Amino acid sequence: MRITVASGKGGTGKTTIATSLARSLTTKGQVWYVDCDVEAPNGHLFLDPVFTTQAQTSIAIPQIQTDKCTACGICVSVCQFHALAKIGTSILVFPQLCHGCGSCTWNCPEDAIVEIPNPIGVIESGETQDGIHFVRGALTISEPMPTPIIRALKRGITPPETDIVIIDSPPGASCSAVETLRGSDFALLVTEPTPFGLHDLKQILGVVNDMNIPFGVIINRDGVGDNQMDIFLTEKNIPVLLRIPFSRTLATGIAGGRTLVDLQPEYQQLLQDLFHRISTIVSEQTHATINQ
Repeated sequence: MRITVASGKGGTGKTTIATSLARSLTTKGQVWYVDCDVEAPNGHLFLDPVFTTQAQTSIAIPQIQTDKCTACGICVSVCQFHALAKIGTSILVFPQLCHGCGSCTWNCPEDAIVEIPNPIGVIESGETQDGIHFVRGALTISEPMPTPIIRALKRGITPPETDIVIIDSPPGASCSAVETLRGSDFALLVTEPTPFGLHDLKQILGVVNDMNIPFGVIINRDGVGDNQMDIFLTEKNIPVLLRIPFSRTLATGIAGGRTLVDLQPEYQQLLQDLFHRISTIVSEQTHATINQ
Protein backbone atom coordinates (compact mmCIF):
# COMPACT_ATOMS: atom_id res chain seq x y z
CA MET A 1 0.00 0.00 0.00
CA ARG A 2 1.49 3.31 -1.12
CA ILE A 3 -0.13 6.34 0.47
CA THR A 4 1.08 9.74 -0.69
CA VAL A 5 0.43 12.60 1.70
CA ALA A 6 0.07 15.75 -0.39
CA SER A 7 -1.16 19.31 -0.09
CA GLY A 8 -1.97 22.11 -2.47
CA LYS A 9 0.13 24.56 -0.47
CA GLY A 10 2.99 24.51 1.99
CA GLY A 11 2.48 24.85 5.72
CA THR A 12 -0.77 22.90 6.02
CA GLY A 13 0.73 20.15 8.16
CA LYS A 14 1.51 17.60 5.45
CA THR A 15 4.73 16.35 7.07
CA THR A 16 3.04 16.32 10.47
CA ILE A 17 0.42 13.93 9.09
CA ALA A 18 2.91 11.81 7.13
CA THR A 19 5.30 11.27 10.03
CA SER A 20 2.51 10.75 12.56
CA LEU A 21 0.78 8.23 10.31
CA ALA A 22 4.03 6.32 9.80
CA ARG A 23 4.68 6.19 13.52
CA SER A 24 1.13 5.08 14.32
CA LEU A 25 1.33 2.08 11.97
CA THR A 26 4.51 0.39 13.23
CA THR A 27 2.39 -2.20 15.04
CA LYS A 28 0.54 -3.03 11.80
CA GLY A 29 3.52 -4.24 9.79
CA GLN A 30 6.69 -2.98 8.16
CA VAL A 31 6.45 0.76 7.50
CA TRP A 32 8.44 2.89 5.06
CA TYR A 33 8.63 6.66 5.21
CA VAL A 34 9.77 8.24 1.94
CA ASP A 35 10.51 11.97 2.01
CA CYS A 36 10.06 13.21 -1.56
CA ASP A 37 9.99 16.86 -0.50
CA VAL A 38 13.57 16.97 -1.75
CA GLU A 39 13.91 20.76 -1.77
CA ALA A 40 13.16 20.97 1.95
CA PRO A 41 13.19 17.46 3.48
CA ASN A 42 12.31 17.65 7.16
CA GLY A 43 10.71 14.32 8.08
CA HIS A 44 13.94 13.37 9.85
CA LEU A 45 13.27 16.08 12.44
CA PHE A 46 10.22 14.13 13.61
CA LEU A 47 11.29 10.49 13.14
CA ASP A 48 15.01 10.84 13.99
CA PRO A 49 16.41 8.10 11.73
CA VAL A 50 19.98 6.86 11.75
CA PHE A 51 21.20 7.12 8.15
CA THR A 52 23.39 4.22 7.08
CA THR A 53 23.63 4.69 3.30
CA GLN A 54 24.08 7.66 1.00
CA ALA A 55 24.20 7.68 -2.79
CA GLN A 56 24.78 10.56 -5.15
CA THR A 57 22.18 11.18 -7.85
CA SER A 58 23.10 12.61 -11.22
CA ILE A 59 21.49 13.36 -14.55
CA ALA A 60 23.24 13.10 -17.89
CA ILE A 61 24.05 16.48 -19.42
CA PRO A 62 25.03 16.79 -23.12
CA GLN A 63 28.50 17.97 -24.01
CA ILE A 64 29.14 19.11 -27.56
CA GLN A 65 32.23 17.77 -29.31
CA THR A 66 33.09 20.79 -31.41
CA ASP A 67 35.39 18.87 -33.74
CA LYS A 68 32.42 16.77 -34.91
CA CYS A 69 29.55 19.25 -34.59
CA THR A 70 28.30 20.85 -37.84
CA ALA A 71 25.81 23.10 -36.00
CA CYS A 72 22.94 21.60 -37.97
CA GLY A 73 20.57 22.52 -35.13
CA ILE A 74 18.71 19.20 -34.95
CA CYS A 75 19.58 18.86 -31.26
CA VAL A 76 18.14 22.31 -30.62
CA SER A 77 14.89 21.50 -32.42
CA VAL A 78 14.28 18.23 -30.54
CA CYS A 79 14.95 19.65 -27.07
CA GLN A 80 11.55 20.47 -25.59
CA PHE A 81 13.18 22.08 -22.55
CA HIS A 82 15.18 24.67 -24.53
CA ALA A 83 18.42 23.50 -22.92
CA LEU A 84 20.35 23.97 -26.18
CA ALA A 85 20.64 26.95 -28.46
CA LYS A 86 22.32 27.61 -31.78
CA ILE A 87 24.39 30.80 -31.74
CA GLY A 88 26.07 31.38 -35.08
CA THR A 89 28.07 28.25 -35.83
CA SER A 90 28.05 26.97 -32.24
CA ILE A 91 25.67 24.96 -30.08
CA LEU A 92 25.41 26.14 -26.49
CA VAL A 93 24.22 23.94 -23.60
CA PHE A 94 22.37 25.34 -20.58
CA PRO A 95 22.80 22.60 -17.94
CA GLN A 96 20.24 23.98 -15.51
CA LEU A 97 17.48 23.61 -18.11
CA CYS A 98 18.46 20.07 -19.10
CA HIS A 99 16.23 17.20 -17.92
CA GLY A 100 18.68 14.53 -19.02
CA CYS A 101 16.21 12.95 -21.46
CA GLY A 102 18.88 12.15 -24.07
CA SER A 103 16.87 13.31 -27.11
CA CYS A 104 19.70 15.48 -28.39
CA THR A 105 22.20 12.63 -28.18
CA TRP A 106 19.93 10.14 -29.92
CA ASN A 107 19.09 12.52 -32.75
CA CYS A 108 22.53 13.96 -33.49
CA PRO A 109 23.45 12.80 -37.03
CA GLU A 110 27.17 13.40 -36.44
CA ASP A 111 27.44 11.61 -33.06
CA ALA A 112 28.86 14.88 -31.80
CA ILE A 113 27.21 14.74 -28.36
CA VAL A 114 28.44 12.83 -25.36
CA GLU A 115 26.73 12.77 -21.98
CA ILE A 116 28.46 13.64 -18.73
CA PRO A 117 27.03 13.12 -15.25
CA ASN A 118 25.83 16.22 -13.44
CA PRO A 119 25.32 15.60 -9.67
CA ILE A 120 22.02 17.06 -8.46
CA GLY A 121 21.68 15.67 -4.95
CA VAL A 122 21.83 12.65 -2.68
CA ILE A 123 19.53 9.84 -1.58
CA GLU A 124 19.90 8.68 2.02
CA SER A 125 18.37 5.76 3.84
CA GLY A 126 18.33 4.38 7.35
CA GLU A 127 16.02 3.27 10.11
CA THR A 128 14.28 4.85 13.08
CA GLN A 129 14.30 3.51 16.62
CA ASP A 130 10.81 2.07 16.14
CA GLY A 131 11.80 0.22 12.96
CA ILE A 132 10.55 2.54 10.22
CA HIS A 133 12.55 2.31 6.99
CA PHE A 134 13.39 5.94 6.28
CA VAL A 135 14.41 7.11 2.80
CA ARG A 136 14.83 10.68 1.62
CA GLY A 137 16.20 12.72 -1.25
CA ALA A 138 18.00 16.02 -0.82
CA LEU A 139 18.38 18.29 -3.82
CA THR A 140 21.66 20.19 -4.01
CA ILE A 141 21.19 23.88 -3.26
CA SER A 142 21.02 25.92 -6.48
CA GLU A 143 19.81 22.96 -8.55
CA PRO A 144 16.49 24.00 -10.12
CA MET A 145 14.76 20.68 -10.85
CA PRO A 146 13.62 18.30 -8.12
CA THR A 147 11.79 15.88 -10.42
CA PRO A 148 14.81 13.76 -11.51
CA ILE A 149 15.87 13.07 -7.92
CA ILE A 150 12.28 12.22 -6.95
CA ARG A 151 12.14 9.79 -9.85
CA ALA A 152 15.42 8.20 -8.80
CA LEU A 153 14.29 8.08 -5.17
CA LYS A 154 11.07 6.25 -6.01
CA ARG A 155 12.83 3.92 -8.45
CA GLY A 156 15.05 2.72 -5.60
CA ILE A 157 12.12 1.81 -3.35
CA THR A 158 11.14 -1.85 -3.79
CA PRO A 159 9.27 -2.92 -0.65
CA PRO A 160 7.09 -6.06 -0.57
CA GLU A 161 3.44 -5.43 -1.44
CA THR A 162 2.51 -6.20 2.16
CA ASP A 163 4.58 -3.27 3.46
CA ILE A 164 3.06 0.13 4.19
CA VAL A 165 4.74 3.01 2.33
CA ILE A 166 4.01 6.57 3.45
CA ILE A 167 5.27 9.11 0.89
CA ASP A 168 5.68 12.75 1.90
CA SER A 169 5.07 14.82 -1.25
CA PRO A 170 6.37 18.28 -2.08
CA PRO A 171 3.65 20.90 -1.58
CA GLY A 172 1.73 22.31 -4.51
CA ALA A 173 0.59 20.81 -7.81
CA SER A 174 3.73 21.19 -9.92
CA CYS A 175 5.75 18.52 -11.77
CA SER A 176 7.47 17.38 -8.56
CA ALA A 177 4.15 16.67 -6.85
CA VAL A 178 2.82 14.89 -9.94
CA GLU A 179 5.92 12.66 -10.10
CA THR A 180 5.57 11.87 -6.39
CA LEU A 181 1.91 10.93 -6.78
CA ARG A 182 2.56 8.67 -9.76
CA GLY A 183 2.00 5.02 -8.82
CA SER A 184 0.25 5.81 -5.54
CA ASP A 185 -2.61 3.66 -4.29
CA PHE A 186 -4.13 6.59 -2.39
CA ALA A 187 -3.64 10.34 -2.03
CA LEU A 188 -4.20 11.80 1.41
CA LEU A 189 -4.75 15.52 0.87
CA VAL A 190 -4.03 17.79 3.83
CA THR A 191 -5.65 21.20 3.88
CA GLU A 192 -6.80 23.96 6.21
CA PRO A 193 -10.15 25.79 6.36
CA THR A 194 -8.90 29.11 4.96
CA PRO A 195 -9.37 30.81 1.57
CA PHE A 196 -5.79 29.93 0.60
CA GLY A 197 -6.27 26.36 1.76
CA LEU A 198 -9.42 25.97 -0.35
CA HIS A 199 -7.87 27.56 -3.43
CA ASP A 200 -4.83 25.29 -3.37
CA LEU A 201 -6.84 22.19 -2.47
CA LYS A 202 -8.79 22.67 -5.70
CA GLN A 203 -5.52 22.62 -7.64
CA ILE A 204 -4.26 19.35 -6.17
CA LEU A 205 -7.75 17.83 -6.56
CA GLY A 206 -7.46 18.48 -10.29
CA VAL A 207 -4.19 16.57 -10.34
CA VAL A 208 -5.39 13.46 -8.48
CA ASN A 209 -8.59 13.37 -10.50
CA ASP A 210 -6.66 13.51 -13.77
CA MET A 211 -4.35 10.75 -12.49
CA ASN A 212 -7.34 8.67 -11.34
CA ILE A 213 -5.97 8.22 -7.83
CA PRO A 214 -8.47 7.62 -5.01
CA PHE A 215 -8.21 10.28 -2.34
CA GLY A 216 -9.57 11.70 0.86
CA VAL A 217 -9.06 14.91 2.81
CA ILE A 218 -7.67 15.74 6.23
CA ILE A 219 -8.58 19.16 7.62
CA ASN A 220 -5.81 20.43 9.85
CA ARG A 221 -6.22 23.38 12.23
CA ASP A 222 -9.96 22.81 12.13
CA GLY A 223 -11.78 25.74 13.68
CA VAL A 224 -9.80 28.58 12.13
CA GLY A 225 -10.84 30.42 8.97
CA ASP A 226 -14.40 30.08 7.65
CA ASN A 227 -16.94 27.46 6.56
CA GLN A 228 -16.27 27.63 2.81
CA MET A 229 -14.10 24.53 2.91
CA ASP A 230 -16.90 22.43 4.42
CA ILE A 231 -19.42 23.82 1.93
CA PHE A 232 -17.15 22.93 -1.00
CA LEU A 233 -16.35 19.42 0.25
CA THR A 234 -20.03 18.70 0.91
CA GLU A 235 -21.05 19.93 -2.54
CA LYS A 236 -18.40 17.76 -4.21
CA ASN A 237 -19.11 14.76 -1.97
CA ILE A 238 -15.44 14.59 -0.97
CA PRO A 239 -14.81 12.52 2.17
CA VAL A 240 -13.19 14.18 5.18
CA LEU A 241 -11.24 11.35 6.78
CA LEU A 242 -9.96 13.23 9.82
CA ARG A 243 -10.21 16.64 11.45
CA ILE A 244 -7.40 17.93 13.64
CA PRO A 245 -8.56 20.90 15.71
CA PHE A 246 -6.44 23.99 16.05
CA SER A 247 -4.47 23.70 19.28
CA ARG A 248 -1.64 25.85 20.56
CA THR A 249 -0.40 22.84 22.53
CA LEU A 250 -0.14 20.76 19.37
CA ALA A 251 1.43 23.62 17.45
CA THR A 252 4.10 24.10 20.11
CA GLY A 253 4.89 20.39 20.26
CA ILE A 254 5.07 20.01 16.49
CA ALA A 255 7.38 23.01 16.27
CA GLY A 256 9.61 21.12 18.70
CA GLY A 257 9.82 18.09 16.37
CA ARG A 258 7.22 15.84 17.98
CA THR A 259 4.52 13.89 16.15
CA LEU A 260 0.82 13.85 16.95
CA VAL A 261 1.26 10.38 18.43
CA ASP A 262 3.97 11.67 20.78
CA LEU A 263 1.89 14.64 21.87
CA GLN A 264 -1.51 12.98 22.27
CA PRO A 265 -1.42 9.15 22.34
CA GLU A 266 -5.07 8.90 21.28
CA TYR A 267 -3.97 9.91 17.79
CA GLN A 268 -2.37 6.49 17.36
CA GLN A 269 -5.81 4.85 17.29
CA LEU A 270 -7.30 7.68 15.24
CA LEU A 271 -4.59 7.32 12.60
CA GLN A 272 -4.86 3.53 12.61
CA ASP A 273 -8.61 3.95 12.01
CA LEU A 274 -7.75 6.35 9.20
CA PHE A 275 -5.49 3.75 7.60
CA HIS A 276 -8.23 1.12 7.86
CA ARG A 277 -10.66 3.47 6.11
CA ILE A 278 -8.11 4.20 3.37
CA SER A 279 -7.58 0.46 2.88
CA THR A 280 -11.34 -0.01 2.52
CA ILE A 281 -11.64 2.79 -0.05
CA VAL A 282 -8.76 1.39 -2.11
CA SER A 283 -10.16 -2.15 -1.92
CA GLU A 284 -13.64 -1.01 -3.00
CA GLN A 285 -12.28 1.01 -5.91
CA THR A 286 -10.07 -1.87 -7.05
CA HIS A 287 -13.03 -4.25 -6.90
CA ALA A 288 -15.20 -1.80 -8.86
CA THR A 289 -12.49 -1.40 -11.53
CA ILE A 290 -12.12 -5.16 -11.94
CA ASN A 291 -15.89 -5.57 -12.37
CA GLN A 292 -16.21 -2.85 -15.00
